[in-house]
Amino acid sequence: MVAKKSHQKWAWIFMVLFIILSIVDIRFGWLGFICMGAPIYHAVRGRGKIHCSKYCPRGSLLGKFLKDISMDNNLPKSLKTKTVKNGLLALMMTMFTISLYHGFHAENVFRAIGFGVFRLMTASLALGVIMGIVFKPRSWCQVCPMGHATGLIKDVQDKKLNE
Repeated sequence: MVAKKSHQKWAWIFMVLFIILSIVDIRFGWLGFICMGAPIYHAVRGRGKIHCSKYCPRGSLLGKFLKDISMDNNLPKSLKTKTVKNGLLALMMTMFTISLYHGFHAENVFRAIGFGVFRLMTASLALGVIMGIVFKPRSWCQVCPMGHATGLIKDVQDKKLNE
C-alpha cells in the first residue's frame, strides 16, 4: 500500500483563504461545507481519520502558527474523554442545525447559510487558537468534533467487519 502524502505543511492556506474570502463576500462561507464534508468522505471510504493527520487545514494552521507562542501544556485528560467529545460534537451539531434552520427561513438563504457555516468554522478556529496557546498547538485536534465523528464512523465500520 502506498503511503498517503501529508499536506500539513501548506494546507493552512485553505483556512486563511476561506476566512478572507468569507469576509470579502459571506457567500464564500459555503466553502466550509468542503472542510466539514472531506473528513466524513474519507471516513465513509474506510480511511478513518486520515483527514486529521494528512489534510486538515485547521490543524495545519494551528500547528504552523501557534508553535512559537504556545505554552505547550498537555491537554488535561478530563477534556479528552468521550463524554466531552460527544458533548462538543452535540453542541456543534446543534449550533449548526440552528444556523441552517434560521438560514433557510431568511430573506437571502444563500447568504444566511454562508454566514452560518462561516460562523461555525470561525468559532471552532477561535476555540482551537485559544486551546493551542494554553495547551499544545494542536490540542483542538484531540477534541475536534469532526475528528471525533470520523472516529465514530470508523468504529461502526470496524464493528460491522467483526460481525
